[in-house]
Amino acid sequence: MARIAVIGAGMGAMSAAARLAVAGHRVTVYERSETFGGSVGRHARDGFAFDTGPSLLHLPAVYRDLFVKTGKEPLERCVTLSQVDPASRHVFADGTSVSLPNASRSGVVTALDAALGDGAGERWGAFLDRAGDAWDRSRRPLLEEPLRPDWQVLARDPYPAPVRRRLLRPALRAGTVAEVGSWELADPRLAALFDGYALSYGLDPLHAPASAALLPYMEETFGSWYVSGGMRALARAVYERCLARRVEFVFGAEVARVVEKDGRAAGVELADGSVREAAHVVLGAQPRPGLIPGQEIWRDGDVTVQPRPGGAGATGRFVVLLSLRGARPSDAAHRTLVHPADGAAEREAVFGGRLAERPTVTVLRPDDPSTRPDADHEAVTLMATVAPHGAVDWTDAALRKRYADTLIDAAEAAVPGLRERVLHAEVRTPAETEAETGAAGGAVPPPALAGAGGGYLHAGNSTRVPGLLLAGGWSHPGGGPAHAGMSGTLVAGLIVEGDGFRGSQ
Repeated sequence: MARIAVIGAGMGAMSAAARLAVAGHRVTVYERSETFGGSVGRHARDGFAFDTGPSLLHLPAVYRDLFVKTGKEPLERCVTLSQVDPASRHVFADGTSVSLPNASRSGVVTALDAALGDGAGERWGAFLDRAGDAWDRSRRPLLEEPLRPDWQVLARDPYPAPVRRRLLRPALRAGTVAEVGSWELADPRLAALFDGYALSYGLDPLHAPASAALLPYMEETFGSWYVSGGMRALARAVYERCLARRVEFVFGAEVARVVEKDGRAAGVELADGSVREAAHVVLGAQPRPGLIPGQEIWRDGDVTVQPRPGGAGATGRFVVLLSLRGARPSDAAHRTLVHPADGAAEREAVFGGRLAERPTVTVLRPDDPSTRPDADHEAVTLMATVAPHGAVDWTDAALRKRYADTLIDAAEAAVPGLRERVLHAEVRTPAETEAETGAAGGAVPPPALAGAGGGYLHAGNSTRVPGLLLAGGWSHPGGGPAHAGMSGTLVAGLIVEGDGFRGSQ
């Protein structure tokens, strides 16, 4: 039985802590803030409640496995999960709209044909078939195994793009999200649909590899799930599972550095100067230079331990939490995306460090009594992907108000009469994310993708420093609750079974 120090109480870190405790280790979690969950937060005011981070769960099997492996009580006894149906509604700039059913390929095809015209569903279905091939080719090394020393197997894009033959010129294959939209999906509304998936994960459609097709494939194959009480309820369930397995939490404890002894991690030094010895250290926060004085935990050009330039950390989230008078209509979609007319202008602004005048806006309207004071009110969240704090000064009060108004104006397409119903609006930006999570610029890490020469992979779970491992969204296999939970599984396996661990069979 070894003593293990975990830095941070995010979903990946807690997932690792629970698994390590069940394996017989003494685990202590050091969290700089006063609570658990990392980016999975909750805001409450006057009987209204809102998720401040992720709002839907994809790949719930990750947390079902965690609860099965760490105790007799399964996930569904700890939280209530329900499939969101329709999974999403999309409102396009030309006025057309479509609602996509949850986890029903044939239903999606039918809905797209009815809304966008014959052939639209067939093209989207063929695209998802190719995405399924990419999933089969890359799932295990990309998601279920620690990042391999021969990571180059993930440098090649697994998406089998059709060949575009051209007279007297070389044939072409789509290599990016934007090219798939233009060359394969053809209809600008279908292209906007795919772009919307990429943007929601903080990926630039112009440069993100075609393998980003895995994102709509995962959602449309395994479904979108809502946790009653919000995603914070899932974070609490994981936290309570950790406590039940005797994981110790120390809140308000910022780690200044990882202690090194004889060339390996040997504990942590807190901001107050006190030292806590440990046989292993799990870093569940964004890695930073100088974490171990005199040691490199990554080296330029080594993807197994260094986030690549095209991967994590490019964008943040601008969120408006709206307390509304008036009941939620029974036929309201849980999630609606309002797409702008000029997606190219949005991409150029967001990834050029500027404000997009017309952003893609996600409108969240959960049918959950715990989010509102009574049936005569409604809690609605608006969200857009934006440049991080620093590129844009998100502490500027006038700018924050102006951009909140921009999102509200756009959301009127999904919620007619929205502005007249607003009782109170709370704005959260990358500045708040940076303050609460410590992530530089308030950036939100996207999931890892294969292709693009490995440029969208994340830091490997093992590092150059023996005894120091990485968990959470800033490490392999990337951001989002499901991927973070996978990282916890990988870290626990590497500590318990050693460097030969290759994931669950």
